[in-house]
Amino acid sequence: MFASINPYNQRRLKTYRADSSAAIERKLKQADRAFADWSVLSLQERTDFMRRVGSQLVSRRSELAELITAEMGKIRQEAEGEIQKCADACAFYADQAGSFLADQVIESPARRSYVTYQPLGTVLAIMPWNFPFWQVFRFAIPGLLAGNVGVLKHAPNVFGCALAIEQVFRDAGLPDGVFQSLLIDVGPVETLLNDQRVKAVTLTGSGRAGASVAALAGKAIKKSVLELGGSDALIVLADADLDQAAKTAVQSRMQNAGQSCIAAKRFIVEKSVKKAFTERVVEHISQIRQGDPTHDTTTMGPMARLDLADSIERQYHQSLKQGAKSLTGALKRDGCNVQPMLLDKVRTGMAAFDEETFGPLAVLIDAKDEAEAIRLANRSNFGLGSAIWTRDLDRANRLARQIEAGSVFINGLMRSDVRVPFGGIKQSGFGRELSDVGIREFVNIKTVWVE
Repeated sequence: MFASINPYNQRRLKTYRADSSAAIERKLKQADRAFADWSVLSLQERTDFMRRVGSQLVSRRSELAELITAEMGKIRQEAEGEIQKCADACAFYADQAGSFLADQVIESPARRSYVTYQPLGTVLAIMPWNFPFWQVFRFAIPGLLAGNVGVLKHAPNVFGCALAIEQVFRDAGLPDGVFQSLLIDVGPVETLLNDQRVKAVTLTGSGRAGASVAALAGKAIKKSVLELGGSDALIVLADADLDQAAKTAVQSRMQNAGQSCIAAKRFIVEKSVKKAFTERVVEHISQIRQGDPTHDTTTMGPMARLDLADSIERQYHQSLKQGAKSLTGALKRDGCNVQPMLLDKVRTGMAAFDEETFGPLAVLIDAKDEAEAIRLANRSNFGLGSAIWTRDLDRANRLARQIEAGSVFINGLMRSDVRVPFGGIKQSGFGRELSDVGIREFVNIKTVWVE
């Protein structure tokens, strides 16, 4: 049995019974049968279905956002934005899938040679709770449009969202079995990956989970895409627009109660502007209103689970013991409700520098110049996103090429956008989601050569 708990007040929302082995087998059979029919539909037919999915999301935005807020604590405005982002992605891929999946003619000595993109089959998606709709849809939209079918193993604390997503696809008219949710914990994952009907796996989650899934997928010789954690650096150089940099830094770090893999987690600031930047950051943090996520006046909700709040509290106190200094006073916490925190004097070797901090904790790091800023940014096991703030765009583009990360945002908010590839390097994973690259991750890139 799994319980969905409201993180703000710890009230039990609903209890779910785990899928039995027989239920899992039934869903895999249904997915296998569905693939045989879904994969041979014309791309136009599949895009028509996806447009209807987008329409379902728009018409039910408030209802679905309320479910997100109840299950994992996201404030209402952010939850509605998440649903809209999913709907926008449906429209984008419906418009672009034809060009992304079109046969590519290759010049060669052959009479004709071309590359064609064909679906693999059933893809297992292992998804987290922090963006319970977006994480799923950014896999499902391109994956299904390419002709695959999906089975979702969602995080147990958002099983209500998992079932609602399945219902959205069903209400949009997709055939039975094209998208299904499995109400399971991690136990059956190995069996699923060893099942010949499961052709590939995509995971968004922790490094530990990613390493385990990658090992199992590798042993079974199956394609995997991993989007794991991040400890993203936000570099502020002396010539930056400090007002905008500080505002964006706090927004990036504190949105979704700090529970974002691509949030700016380490503010690396040139010493000459450190004091001025810090003053602005402290002011923006002081304006955050943590509280009931259903209230319009709340600007930051609770963390999603008690164990997650325990973890960020441990990292905060451990970093203080290692020499960091709190600029927001003592940690204030009531269950999952954690007030935003800011640490200064953070250095390598501290928990707040070396580990991923998945909660409302920002840290300030001194850099004597741009070269040291880049070294500090790269001195991390993670490599998901990053940002550079400077008025000199030539300088920014030069430095962007030196940062070890899957993306670099210059003078802007670090985020995922359906139009560009998303993913990381090092311990942040491998493979890419979104854009044309993402839709081709789970296809057979087949060469056809005609003599």
